[in-house]
Amino acid sequence: MTVGEVGKNLPWVEKYRPSKLEDLVSHDDIVKTINQFMKENQLPHLLFYGPPGTGKTSTILACAKQMYTPQQFNSMVLELNASDDRGIGIVRGQILSFASTRTIFKAGPKLIILDEADAMTNDAQNALRRIIEKYTENVRFCIICNYLGKIIPALQSRCTRFRFAPLHQNQIIPRLKDIAEKEKVTITEDGVKALLTLSGGDMRKVLNTLQSTWLAYKHVNEDNVYTCVGHPLRSDINYILNCLLNENDFAVCFKQIQDLKISKGLALGDILTEIHTIIHRVKFPPDVLITLLIKMADSEARLASGCNERIELAALISAFQLCKEKINVNELAC
Repeated sequence: MTVGEVGKNLPWVEKYRPSKLEDLVSHDDIVKTINQFMKENQLPHLLFYGPPGTGKTSTILACAKQMYTPQQFNSMVLELNASDDRGIGIVRGQILSFASTRTIFKAGPKLIILDEADAMTNDAQNALRRIIEKYTENVRFCIICNYLGKIIPALQSRCTRFRFAPLHQNQIIPRLKDIAEKEKVTITEDGVKALLTLSGGDMRKVLNTLQSTWLAYKHVNEDNVYTCVGHPLRSDINYILNCLLNENDFAVCFKQIQDLKISKGLALGDILTEIHTIIHRVKFPPDVLITLLIKMADSEARLASGCNERIELAALISAFQLCKEKINVNELAC
């Protein structure tokens, strides 16, 4: 297999991962600060935290590629991911060994990247804090996690923290369109909008969904994107909402929604999420809307704990029926 063929078979997330700090599409303040640290050769221990797909790993890998030549990279950078065992044995073995040995290169300190560090045990984190202190002259640590609360305070205090927020749509769109152009992907405006809606600011999710939809349908539009990830189509949600708001016969409403769920393979949890975003646009009286949202939240909680979907669908229809009755009573009272 040639080098070109290897690149061709790469997932687009890896194929288009930024290799330089200036290629990153967001977090300009963080990039500017880290660039300044590297210029003055004063890089501290780093702690990156925030939701998935916001550029944490890409940022530190771009830093490493900027700090070291390709020949130095393997000997100067140790990257441990969630797939690697990072218990107390690895901290006292592999990490300690890497941190305590010096290299013949005069390329500054080594770099240890601990990705998904919130999966590390407390014992491993406690063992790590002493290594961070003892070998600061020789090595810099970059700890990456999704949940800051799962990193012990002792480690947090030894690092400079940077929060990576979800990406804004205007940051994702240029990179998305650039990749679509390079890969000759046919994408519509409603397809772009669907990708942004489903991603929630996660660049990795945008690119993975784009590639999956393109390979499956060869045309990226709204319906194809939603179908590819098994998400309810907007037309399906509108149909369900229409049944809930306008169908007064409980049995008929239940049958219509249940038939659609079975034929399209929809999950009630996804339906609840979508209805929740649309329901705020319906002009319900405030007390009715609050009651409805509480009952929907209860249904979602029960679904999460393993309750039967048929029972929760009945509860959802009942909640809407009660709210309609409440509105009718209020209108009669007026």
